[in-house]
Amino acid sequence: MPMLSNPSQKYKAYTPLNIENRQWPSKTLTQVPIWLSTDLRDGNQALANPMTIEQKTIFFRQLVKCGVKQIEVAYPAASDTDFQFVRGLVDNNEIPDDVWIQVLTPAREDLIRRTIDAVAGTKHAILHMYNATSPTFRNVVFRNSKEQTIELAVTHTKLVRQLTEECTAKYGTIFKYEYSPETFTQTEPDYALEVCEAVKAAWGKAGTGDDRIIFNLPSTVEIAPPNHYADQIENFCRSITEREKVIVSLHPHNDRGTGIASAEMGMLAGGDRIEGCLFGNGERTGNVDLVNLALNLYTQGINPGLDFSDIQSVIDTVTQCNDLPVHPRHPYAGELVFTAFSGSHQDAIKKGFEAQKIRHAEAALKGEPQYWDIPYLPIDPADLGQNYEAVIRVNSQSGKGGIAYLVKQHLHLDLPRKMQITFYQVIQAISDREAREMTVDDITTAFRQTYHFGGSKYQGRLALRNFKISAEPSDDPVDPGDDAPDERRRFDGTLSVDGVYRVIRGDGNGPLSSLLDALRVHLDINLAIRDYTEHSVGEGQEAKAASYVELVPAGDRKSAQSWWGVGIDSDIAGSGLRALLSAVNNAIGDQPLPELKLSVGFNARSGQADIASAIVNALGLELPRRLQASFFEVVQRSARDAGGDISYGALTDLFQKTYGLVDSSSSTFALGNFQLEHVGEGSGRKLVGDLIVAGEQKSVTGTGNGPLSSTLSALHSIIDGTLSIREYSEHSIGEGTEVLAASYVELLYEIPGAKKTHAWGIATDTDITASGIRAVLVAASNLEVVMKKAN
Repeated sequence: MPMLSNPSQKYKAYTPLNIENRQWPSKTLTQVPIWLSTDLRDGNQALANPMTIEQKTIFFRQLVKCGVKQIEVAYPAASDTDFQFVRGLVDNNEIPDDVWIQVLTPAREDLIRRTIDAVAGTKHAILHMYNATSPTFRNVVFRNSKEQTIELAVTHTKLVRQLTEECTAKYGTIFKYEYSPETFTQTEPDYALEVCEAVKAAWGKAGTGDDRIIFNLPSTVEIAPPNHYADQIENFCRSITEREKVIVSLHPHNDRGTGIASAEMGMLAGGDRIEGCLFGNGERTGNVDLVNLALNLYTQGINPGLDFSDIQSVIDTVTQCNDLPVHPRHPYAGELVFTAFSGSHQDAIKKGFEAQKIRHAEAALKGEPQYWDIPYLPIDPADLGQNYEAVIRVNSQSGKGGIAYLVKQHLHLDLPRKMQITFYQVIQAISDREAREMTVDDITTAFRQTYHFGGSKYQGRLALRNFKISAEPSDDPVDPGDDAPDERRRFDGTLSVDGVYRVIRGDGNGPLSSLLDALRVHLDINLAIRDYTEHSVGEGQEAKAASYVELVPAGDRKSAQSWWGVGIDSDIAGSGLRALLSAVNNAIGDQPLPELKLSVGFNARSGQADIASAIVNALGLELPRRLQASFFEVVQRSARDAGGDISYGALTDLFQKTYGLVDSSSSTFALGNFQLEHVGEGSGRKLVGDLIVAGEQKSVTGTGNGPLSSTLSALHSIIDGTLSIREYSEHSIGEGTEVLAASYVELLYEIPGAKKTHAWGIATDTDITASGIRAVLVAASNLEVVMKKAN
């Protein structure tokens, strides 16, 4: 059936109260109500699968942990489960001394007796009795007159007094009495007052303070706006006699979605106590939400007396026991309530946090309160044990400010505005393509991949291995009266270029321009800096520098196309250089790069140190200085026909060929099997083994004070002249089980009637002794030694 065009023919509007000079609209909440949780009774009876005793016990403990001091635990006469649960709380001493448990009973003698039996022996109990008072229930459900309804309440109130006094005398249990005119909001206001006056008189013990009688005025079904409920409460509070002896308790339901408003307006109107459930569980649309109400007070600077510092544990307990989820948009508790997807909201939150940080620092210096004032966040999530990770989340509707905020929070990088725009476009493209929310991991991973940031996993085609910045004084003459000219800077460094280490050099007026010059000369990459910013990350000894570089094509500073990069390093120069290479990687993309060459000819840009760096990068061999000089001469001779340039590949091949590291078959001497024995009591050694001499195996022996001198002694037995060691060095290559020993030997050869000659030998081996012996044999092979003639 469709909705009616004239619903007034089916539904009656509520009848407003005519209250002269109503006070509640001009009042402000300043006091905390008495909180009563009815999760275990009203909430439990609304569940499709009511809680087990174990679940109710867990829930009870959570309520106590949150600081709830009055807990309606059951309708004990309704089922044996509820009765046993209450008895378990009492018998197992689960109830703290400052907590009152409340039990519900209708106005029936047998049920009242059963209810009192359930709490007998506990320290503090509230006996809550009710009967319905509205016309519909009087006339239709129970068919009682007004007088009969009052008599029912009065008679059973007297019974409650008698039985609770007997229980107190026998078990020491202290009781409070609560009476509810059920369906209060649908009951005639004057009649509701008449019933409550009669009950108060029948109870006969209402006093002040702890002896006050509790009148619970439930909005059993919410049938009017919250201001009408407030009018009803104010009318009751004005009219009830001996107001100081009465606690007015509010029990709003949420049928119209205004349970929170009804409770807050009801407190303004005079309500002293609130009955509700955590997160608003309850019949139909639920009871009023105690968490929501308490935190509303908290955000107004009022301590609600309830502790939700770990709200997630509360959520977990409630959802586990109720088997009901907390809605993602539920105030304070939903997983999305501290989340902004909108770009403008994200930007406001980001700026709010930045401004608040400054404001709080100033307030701290002055000893003033550090007030919370962040756009779109009425409460600090940290107060509830939450973090800021979910404050800004990203989808296709999000803006650059939100994305930049997440980068700052998780990578500690405060992106320049133009870079924010560039990276925002990256995230938008991914979000549009995948049609889903972007997680923090998605965003940080995209950032690392885009800007080659965060270690070898994200390394680009060009990566900085090491560098040195040196000063180059100007060659221009300076007049005595002139200011000293700026020093030029030289960049000498090693880059990984497509996975291969390369040495490059460049000059400029600073580290970045020097690196740009090196890239232009060596790799034909011709770019210029348009923007550069930096900031520190961290404090004290752990502080690092973060740098941001925007590059454009050289000679076109107004180019519409630009590339951003980011770098971080403990050294400010290193940070800038890494940022520049990050941007260069974005600029070159997949374009082919020219083969890097070393210039060793006339006006050479590369020296022997560059050659040595290339060898250590390619082969891991750290050449002694004299060997560097010797090989540099070899390189210069080899490169002479190529205009003084040599490629890295050709350089490595030349080195391996020169020192027999590729093919040792043409070597004069090679090592076969050998043993090194101790001789005498000192450090003498004797080499016994086989040498391959010009392709033939010869058995040799030699003695000396170590492996190398023993090897020379063995060689002297088969050659004319004398070999001596001019220089020897060694080092390890690699680590762990993969480590090798590298040995370098320079031999001097002297033979009567001939000029002295010398040569280098290089060898590697897993055994340091074998490595040294092989290096000696390689060096000897590189000399034109004269073999002894056979006898």
